[in-house]
Amino acid sequence: MEDLTRIVSVITPVHSPSIKFLPDAYESLTRQDMPRGWDWQWLVQEDGQAGVLHGVLPDDPRISLGTARSGGPGVARTLALSRVDGELIKVLDADDLLTPGALARDIATLEAMPTVSWTTARVLDLLEDGSTVGFDMDPPGGIIERGSVLEFWRRNNFRASVHPATLCLRTDLVFALGGWMALPASEDTGLLIAANVVTTGYFNPEPGLLYRKWPGQATGQAAHIEPNEHAARMKIIETRARALAALLPDLSTTSARQ
Repeated sequence: MEDLTRIVSVITPVHSPSIKFLPDAYESLTRQDMPRGWDWQWLVQEDGQAGVLHGVLPDDPRISLGTARSGGPGVARTLALSRVDGELIKVLDADDLLTPGALARDIATLEAMPTVSWTTARVLDLLEDGSTVGFDMDPPGGIIERGSVLEFWRRNNFRASVHPATLCLRTDLVFALGGWMALPASEDTGLLIAANVVTTGYFNPEPGLLYRKWPGQATGQAAHIEPNEHAARMKIIETRARALAALLPDLSTTSARQ
């Protein structure tokens, strides 16, 4: 009997301004050299019901398009979970690009390390002129201990030590945490930090993502850093993380001493 193909489910929320970048994201998926016995599915979820996905992507059976009333990127990502077939879930924003080998490295890590539940990787900012810039505070490659991302984030003005746009997680963990947070932004940071306080992660120092910088990106808008909303988002993310940590006595005791 032929072995069944194992799947990594790539989830991408989309809104109108980012539609133009979807073909590039798709091309970065088609360039992935998948390990033997593995393939990907791409769950593209429109944040709204305007039909903006019509005709944008090729007819590929690995692509699953979804639409629902608008609720922001966190809601779009979480609604896409209804179509997940994979044992792993990979984050890919519509305007970003996976580097060659990114999925294979995620899969290899999670297969080789059963105690690791999620991975992240180095990010390179992709500038409009095609050049790239790295982050100067990347951690060393290897295991990310529980609670360490939360503490770094708290000490560094709510900037995480690893990038949530590179997350690859075991599917059961994503469902156990309730998917992405129902926030207008930072929902991916919320998932990263929640995962960090309950499970061990791994950082791959090889670049796994080209993070596109462009004028229309959501994180570049003034609303993203409006002080009152930003403070509320950060408080919710931290409070949930602390509540999760309190359910795990070994971690809550350690965090209290830091």
